[in-house]
Amino acid sequence: MQKEKFILCPICGNKTRVQIREDTELKNFPLFCPKCHKQTLINAKQLNITTAEVPDAKTQSR
Repeated sequence: MQKEKFILCPICGNKTRVQIREDTELKNFPLFCPKCHKQTLINAKQLNITTAEVPDAKTQSR
């Protein structure tokens, strides 16, 4: 039997509308929280969820 759980928002900790199973793997998934209205990139593997660090864009020099 597969385990399933809802993903919690990494910012406010509330439940989101996205549910994953234990065999789900996500990489750079844009997770939106309906309560705090923030979007976060996450990684998930075997129900272990971490936030993805995205480097800021560099400005071009002339």
